[in-house]
Amino acid sequence: MDKKLLDILACPLCKSPLIYDKAKQELICKADHLAFPIRDDIPVMLEDEARELSLEEIDALHK
Repeated sequence: MDKKLLDILACPLCKSPLIYDKAKQELICKADHLAFPIRDDIPVMLEDEARELSLEEIDALHK
């Protein structure tokens, strides 16, 4: 994932910064507890394509 692209991307819902999860190829919004997929190096920033984070994932983000 290109660092410059990461710096300008924000959550499409709340405009919060996103966290890159390299292992899962996702961009995480801590505020909305959503994970947006990255497919073929392209972030899919659609609410319908995002998955909700599990309680365990949310807890890990807030530690």
